[in-house]
Amino acid sequence: MNRTTLSLIAGATALAAVTGFAAVSAPDPEAAGQRTGAAATLPVERTGLLCPRPSTSDLAETTYTSFTPVTEGADDKGTAVLRSAAQQSAPDENEDAEGEDEKDGETTEKGEETEKGDEDAAEDDKADRPVLQLKEPGKPVSAEADGADAPALVGTADGRFASGWTAQQTTEVAAGTGRGLQGVACSAADTQFWFPGASTDDSRTDYIHLTNPDDSAAVVDIELYGEDGELETTVGEGITVRPRSAEPVLLSTLTAEKQTDVTVHVVVRSGRVGAAVQALDDETGGDWLPASADPSGRLVLPGIPKDAKAVRLVAFTPGDADVDLKVRLAAPSGLITPAGNETLHLKGGMTAAFDLGELTRGEAGSLVLTAPDGSVPVVAAVRVLRGEEGKQESAFIPAARPIETRATALDNTAKGTTLSVTAPEGGAEIKVTASAGTEGGTQQTKTYSIKSGTTQDIEAPVPAGLKGGYALTVETRSGGPVYASRTLASTEGGVPYFTVQPLPDDRGMVAVPDASEDLSVLQR
Repeated sequence: MNRTTLSLIAGATALAAVTGFAAVSAPDPEAAGQRTGAAATLPVERTGLLCPRPSTSDLAETTYTSFTPVTEGADDKGTAVLRSAAQQSAPDENEDAEGEDEKDGETTEKGEETEKGDEDAAEDDKADRPVLQLKEPGKPVSAEADGADAPALVGTADGRFASGWTAQQTTEVAAGTGRGLQGVACSAADTQFWFPGASTDDSRTDYIHLTNPDDSAAVVDIELYGEDGELETTVGEGITVRPRSAEPVLLSTLTAEKQTDVTVHVVVRSGRVGAAVQALDDETGGDWLPASADPSGRLVLPGIPKDAKAVRLVAFTPGDADVDLKVRLAAPSGLITPAGNETLHLKGGMTAAFDLGELTRGEAGSLVLTAPDGSVPVVAAVRVLRGEEGKQESAFIPAARPIETRATALDNTAKGTTLSVTAPEGGAEIKVTASAGTEGGTQQTKTYSIKSGTTQDIEAPVPAGLKGGYALTVETRSGGPVYASRTLASTEGGVPYFTVQPLPDDRGMVAVPDASEDLSVLQR
């Protein structure tokens, strides 16, 4: 693969709860610009992202990409750095003093380090080097890693790089279980995740990847729900994820029950983690399954490929109440109801799966699921197959969050990139910016109108003189809500390799209290 403030405490605390960790500073009246009453909208000044370990295959080729869009009002200084989680992990608590002494090397009578000490010092220096570091906003950077040694990454961005910082990893596996194209956007740490669409079946090898960005251990519980309710697990409780490290957990080792469709619920008892499921199949390749949007009575699953040969919906309601989900497809012509799948019945606490066949029938499409009155919360994802029997590849699309302001997809190519946008509730206007390439090119921008209730595969702009991969940034201008996904595709040996990533809002801007207003209250 060749792709290369006292008054601001409440606002900052709320933001940190949402994005994992983030910070804002006191408003600069000139930089803030956008004010609504006693609040200002400011760029986030610190944030973090976590990327899971890409693959265990020696045949894997991985590209990491990092990017921050140019943001008006952002600081003129800052950094955005991704480092290996393995390199940053704490030493084993069981290591004895002798082991520690060996690592530190020996010292001569004159206080000079021996050759071993020099070697270890060199290794420490190497471990502290960034895997990927941005040089300027508006231009993506990439790095490549081959084989099973490609690491999980832990990163932070501050100053001018924090607002809208995005990272992505794309892996091509030439053969074996999970062969194909696997992609996932790096995400913020959190304390709870839902993954409908996982499996403990013998034909699947599904891992839940847990990444801890902090200096203290995180303790995690993993709950599994199948067709008859919660599965009995043996070691799913109290899993410890060491400080600044990554832990892959094979789902089939948590339970003796073999089920095709499983919902995974990750609950963090202490600390916080990043989480993603890597779903690998013996016959139909594999991909990453990102977390579903929070349980809700209305869900949108954007950007099902128009040539999908099979679409399998997996849904779960966490409560005890049953629900009949209304199913609609947002197509280019508007919202339609799939024949034979007008409503789907879910039993409370049980995972349900529905085969929707060739749902899109050659047109762009997004699923819109609605519970009566929105009263029963649901999580959902679809598994999509492309290609003919014997040469098929799979990918997953979870229920997505809307793009409130801006979102970015990385590692795009001039050919094989599809940007799919849907506005299920009202028309919208969006602006799409293609960044410069990782190795050269000039930014290009276009605007598009999305009709209410439709999904459109838009002809996204490509940088002039493109070299390398590039970023596509979607900004909402009016209307909405808007949901989007990006598909990367190629063909290898007659197999249609592809991966789909929904575009979550980058949460690069935050409304904070006006310092002068708050301080005047304190002076009374």
